[in-house]
Amino acid sequence: MKKIITLVIIAISILFKPGQACTVISCSLKGEVFAAANEDDYMGFARMWFNPKTAERYGSVCFGLPDLQAQAAMNEYGLFYDFTAQNIDPAKYHPKNIYKGDLFFEILGKCKTVKEALVYLEKYDYAISSQVLIADALGNSIIINAGTKLPKSGYYQINTNFDISAVKTKSYSCRRYDISEEMLKAAKTINVPFFRDILNRTRQEGKLSTIYSNIYDLKRGIIAIYHFHDFEHPYVIDLKKELAKGYRLEKISDHFPPSFAYEQFSISDRAMYRKEMILDEIKKNELQPTLNHYFDLSRNTVKRDTTINSVLLEVGIQLIKDSYNQHANGGIWEYWFAMPGGFKIENFNDERINAAAEIFDYLGTEKEIDTKLKNFIYELSAYVKLIQGNQNKAKEYYTIAAASSTDTWPISFTRSKKMLTIL
Repeated sequence: MKKIITLVIIAISILFKPGQACTVISCSLKGEVFAAANEDDYMGFARMWFNPKTAERYGSVCFGLPDLQAQAAMNEYGLFYDFTAQNIDPAKYHPKNIYKGDLFFEILGKCKTVKEALVYLEKYDYAISSQVLIADALGNSIIINAGTKLPKSGYYQINTNFDISAVKTKSYSCRRYDISEEMLKAAKTINVPFFRDILNRTRQEGKLSTIYSNIYDLKRGIIAIYHFHDFEHPYVIDLKKELAKGYRLEKISDHFPPSFAYEQFSISDRAMYRKEMILDEIKKNELQPTLNHYFDLSRNTVKRDTTINSVLLEVGIQLIKDSYNQHANGGIWEYWFAMPGGFKIENFNDERINAAAEIFDYLGTEKEIDTKLKNFIYELSAYVKLIQGNQNKAKEYYTIAAASSTDTWPISFTRSKKMLTIL
């Protein structure tokens, strides 16, 4: 049991990997209730996805990076959460009853208030290395990490990158926290311009940069989004109206004017940039013609692009993540993180899954790919074959990927062995 718990903690710690810094605020004053946040990271291409109400879940919107882990989210009742990065090891608190999935996405779909969220959290030990701020439309909020639960005692609460228990002793050092607190202490009224000013003053630039900034009116369900330090051009969403349009996954940057600074920041990760450009081409020129174009580039022996295969692999993985996100009504691809829910056998039809299968089949024939990477491709091929309903082929590919732990990456080997016990 201890070994299982350790593995689950590792998986959940990877799963809930928030932005590398971030500033998160909740505030209720004179009948107004807001939350606000800067999301900071080393990469761009942030997403937002709208998840309509179902019989089992409340409707919500989530924000995050291409891996589609929800960094921040709000549901149709104004329940909000956002994480900040910490160096807190949950294992030292000996968690035993751990939710084996995306706990906070589950809370988002089942709870309306902080009180309800806390009742839900009583069922499970907090086994996440990051620190979360939860707030609701009633004006309540709480900051939680593996060792501390600190309810809001005044009219505001701030979550940055130190253990919130240090607030009592003032044994922390964070200018973003101090700047936010100075402004909140002096507040007579609160509104969007007020929080925009706080976010502008606490944003980060450079390699670790503020990718997007959001202001949430929790009572009205209105969100003002600002992209990459541009506080002059908000994109405003009315959550209930957006949810009525159905599920949607979008790049946040698509709603903003071009920015040279953002383009230069984004291109610093060349592989990620090229993957995103191919995804943009797919959106513009459709899926199959775009893939055919890049297959041709890969096959071109005269002007061979030696990096295109690795980019195509990333495109295939992203297509699965995007497809599964819609299939799960906004949930993450749990299999990717080796979470228990990810190992159930599911079948659904999606052209993105079929395209990913085509990419992996093509890459599986390439002679220049090393053994470990090829076994990883076989494992991914096996997974998409399962979704397509071809269990025999899936079992064949999983068997290849699990044949040798030496020749297979650890996570791929582990997932393959697990799936073979199910098949």
